[in-house]
Amino acid sequence: MPKRQRLTSLVLMGVAGSGKSSVLGALAERLHWPALEGDAVHPAANVAKMAAGIPLTDEDRWPWLEAIASWIGERERDRESSIVTCSALRRAYRDTLRRGHPWVWFVHLVAPEAVIEQRMEERVGHYMPASLLRSQLETLEPLQPDEPGTTLPATATPAVLAERIIELLRLEG
Repeated sequence: MPKRQRLTSLVLMGVAGSGKSSVLGALAERLHWPALEGDAVHPAANVAKMAAGIPLTDEDRWPWLEAIASWIGERERDRESSIVTCSALRRAYRDTLRRGHPWVWFVHLVAPEAVIEQRMEERVGHYMPASLLRSQLETLEPLQPDEPGTTLPATATPAVLAERIIELLRLEG
């Protein structure tokens, strides 16, 4: 892909099991942009809480969101396009990620609840139990038309989704 003139801080968002990590891998392989798995920067207390089947509160999420926003800001200051996964379930969370970061562009990955639940149950080695899916769906505020980004059905393979996102980035750039 030709080098883009416009910076992009791509945020793959959606509930657990929507495919964010898989699409991140496919995009990172194609674009060679710095990438961050948002789950990797959760404080240990958040991971322990989720592993115990306890939903996070806003207070739990703010430091995590600020850490991701800081990472985005570092990439933008270095003039590097980047990719990050973050559930970004609420508009206020997305606003935190965008504050001072003009190049953020969201891709909201969506799939039927039954598909996501099956994916979560089949995952190996992830701390997030399928029992928390309902709380995430209840918290979710879908991406709004005035927010930069798009919504994609996450039922295709990660490679197909990555190609679609790259096509959309070319149109946006």
